[in-house]
Amino acid sequence: MIERFEAMLAAGQDNALLRFTLGGACLKAGRVDEAVAHLREAVAQDSQYSAAWKLLGRALADAGQTDAAIEAYDRGIEVAEARGDKQAAKEMAVFRRRLARAGEAPK
Repeated sequence: MIERFEAMLAAGQDNALLRFTLGGACLKAGRVDEAVAHLREAVAQDSQYSAAWKLLGRALADAGQTDAAIEAYDRGIEVAEARGDKQAAKEMAVFRRRLARAGEAPK
């Protein structure tokens, strides 16, 4: 499946949906760094793509980039709220809180 999407990309069919789909497939296959790169490109091409922000946050978290993941979730929450996508905003807020709590030093 990944190869098919990569072939589409190589053929010049670059767009946010393809990058989102390719990023999701890479993430599922454990190719986290590639997933991050494709998802970053998806939100660069369409900064209002709340699902891409959510998946980018997850990919960054899986890559151990907690601060970047929190930033992606913050941006995704803004986008989702502006678009009226309350469920996506709620989900990202939950993921963001979990990351923030996990990153806190024990007292």
